[in-house]
Amino acid sequence: MRAGRDPSEIVLVAAAKTVPPEKVRAAIEAGVNVIGENYVQETKRVKAQIDLPVKWHLIGHLQSNKVKQAVHLFDVVETIDRQSLVKEFQQYASLADKRLELLVQVNLSGELSKSGVKPDEVLPLIETIAHSENLFCSGLMTLPPFFDEPERARHYFSELRELRDRLQPIVPGNVRLQELSMGMSGDFAVAIEEGATLVRIGTALFGPRGAQGS
Repeated sequence: MRAGRDPSEIVLVAAAKTVPPEKVRAAIEAGVNVIGENYVQETKRVKAQIDLPVKWHLIGHLQSNKVKQAVHLFDVVETIDRQSLVKEFQQYASLADKRLELLVQVNLSGELSKSGVKPDEVLPLIETIAHSENLFCSGLMTLPPFFDEPERARHYFSELRELRDRLQPIVPGNVRLQELSMGMSGDFAVAIEEGATLVRIGTALFGPRGAQGS
């Protein structure tokens, strides 16, 4: 509201990495309806104990040998960062007769420790997704460097929004880049001010990593 935006435009993705299933269930019962997980095996364990109508987002880097399982586990994959991954998702989504939503992860900081494509590599990746019958691209995702001061992350969030705005007129006609997944517990307010539609919140919901059994 402070940013002059409709709260219904922004989806809270509860980042549940390492969070015990009972705490994930409590979050869902409190109103969370989107769960973000980093790992395929952990998601399998958690989902086996939670049979509730929520959406599951993959928000961690994915190895190619996990794609088949990911197709069955997730509704949205936010971390697409290479052409080969798109082709594998199409293969397994087709076999599963499933239409899967993908976001392209963009590495705006140039950090080697972070996944994601360079800005000039985004369009070719979107085009590959657009020509894949069982896949569709709904937007972009980024993970800025960690800063103690959230304001220092603003540049990366505005850069992702501006990249989306530049791409919107030239992407294939069946692509609508409505989603911007950016912002976490420490900087989500700045991300919302810069146009985020998905914010990945873990610590602010579940407490610090390692303290989540409490």
